[in-house]
Amino acid sequence: MSRRRAVPSLELGSAGAAFGLAGGGARFLFAVPPLAGHVNPTVAVGAELTRRGHKVAWAGHASTVRPLLERSAKVYDTEDEDFARRLDAARDRSRGLRGPAAFRFLWEEFIVPLGHAMMPGVRAAIEDFRPHVVIADQQVLAAPVVARRRGIPWATSATTSAELARPLAAFPKVERWVADLIEGFQREHGDTDPMDLRFSDHLVLVFSTPALVRDAELFPGHYAFVGPALGRPSRGTFPWQWLDPTRRAVLVSLSSINAAAGGRFFREAAEAVADLDLQAVFVAPQDAVPAPPPNVLVRRQVPQLSLLPRLSAVVSHGGHNTVCETLAHGLPLVVAPIRDDQPVVARQVADAGAGIVVPFARVRAEDLRAAITAVLTEDSYRDAARAVQESFAAAGGAERAAERLEKLA
Repeated sequence: MSRRRAVPSLELGSAGAAFGLAGGGARFLFAVPPLAGHVNPTVAVGAELTRRGHKVAWAGHASTVRPLLERSAKVYDTEDEDFARRLDAARDRSRGLRGPAAFRFLWEEFIVPLGHAMMPGVRAAIEDFRPHVVIADQQVLAAPVVARRRGIPWATSATTSAELARPLAAFPKVERWVADLIEGFQREHGDTDPMDLRFSDHLVLVFSTPALVRDAELFPGHYAFVGPALGRPSRGTFPWQWLDPTRRAVLVSLSSINAAAGGRFFREAAEAVADLDLQAVFVAPQDAVPAPPPNVLVRRQVPQLSLLPRLSAVVSHGGHNTVCETLAHGLPLVVAPIRDDQPVVARQVADAGAGIVVPFARVRAEDLRAAITAVLTEDSYRDAARAVQESFAAAGGAERAAERLEKLA
């Protein structure tokens, strides 16, 4: 039995009547999952909205969300104790899952259960904060349902562009299975006019650009390709004196979620860079590389945005945030996708010419060494990365996202 207090159900109503613009500024509520990569873009957009005189709040798991925000940020905790316990156990089971098994886990044990668990908290947040606009991450199904039932304009926060590529187009039965899950969720919560909750019909904020997303010009006008929303706080300490300004440096990171499963990859990567004339910063547990070569520094956490200007390339799992932040600095990538949206993002990087894709599970040190050497020494990769960088700068980032959201209020 969940310990969350029951919240009265919300009735249908007019956003204009219920949530007037008295007082000048508008109120924007971001609904986010307990995943740092999905929260990070909203931090910069929220800061820009605040700078423009609006009020901003977040609905999500406070234990994940609050450390990523400024101390003064308003956070509505939507965490359900029963779901949190199940999620911890499920994450342990999910380690090592790939392909269809990982996809099934994502929907059956994370996205849909998260939607049910967040529903009372999202309702309470909207009841208290009375937002003029709700911005829902694609993995938070609860927020669009509540917004639609209240008649509140809502926007999609597409923190990864993978869904825009229709990754399941070649598997129509799987695509239909996902659609049925979403429709079943809506009907269970009283939304009798089903739609794909991953894509708002008001505004879809895509934190990427046509330089990476194929056929972007074919999307409707309410799809706003704003590029990465940079500007989130760069947290953590770093021994800057370790970096030699006369040598090239690379970052090797699989994100905190995947780091525990990356033991073999980190060992191969350490062997790959050991004899190269460069320095490498590994974001990994210390025991992942128990005897690092002299040119390798192992840190559990790094201030990534502060570190990127000091780097020459990045080796990554293909997380959308890391890829976009890397390309925003004009740096090429070596991408080893593991699961979820990462194969799609990796393909985007390769198609843009801004990096090389290597297999995560079967990668060998010599192949990784060759890929790192190539992106560091062949001008085509850096030139392509800089072309993407220019497209990101032109897209407008957090400022353009804020402008589009203001038009909804």
